[in-house]
Amino acid sequence: MWIFTETGFVSAVRHFKEKDKLVVRARDQKSLENLANSVGLDIISTPSNDYPYRVFVADSVFASWLSEQTMAVDYTNFKNRVHDSRGHDFAGALMSVWTAMHDVEDSGARQ
Repeated sequence: MWIFTETGFVSAVRHFKEKDKLVVRARDQKSLENLANSVGLDIISTPSNDYPYRVFVADSVFASWLSEQTMAVDYTNFKNRVHDSRGHDFAGALMSVWTAMHDVEDSGARQ
């Protein structure tokens, strides 16, 4: 699962051994700081993996964090908020994702 919040981008997948945990990964450490700090986790550096940063978290803890992120939404434009919270470079990368997903609109989207 890919998740964009105003503080970053994370990818969550099932832990390969501990089936009650998720591995939440990120390309940059800042993207994991909000989650790690809010629940007291250490960010692990994994420079040889596809995502160079990760945390291991119980499903219920991650679900609570996601709920908190949802309840904290107080903006009407996500792209502008990310520009303010993460800066121009991160917002630019986000726009690339937005553009790529715009390309997959179905045929009835604009009718």
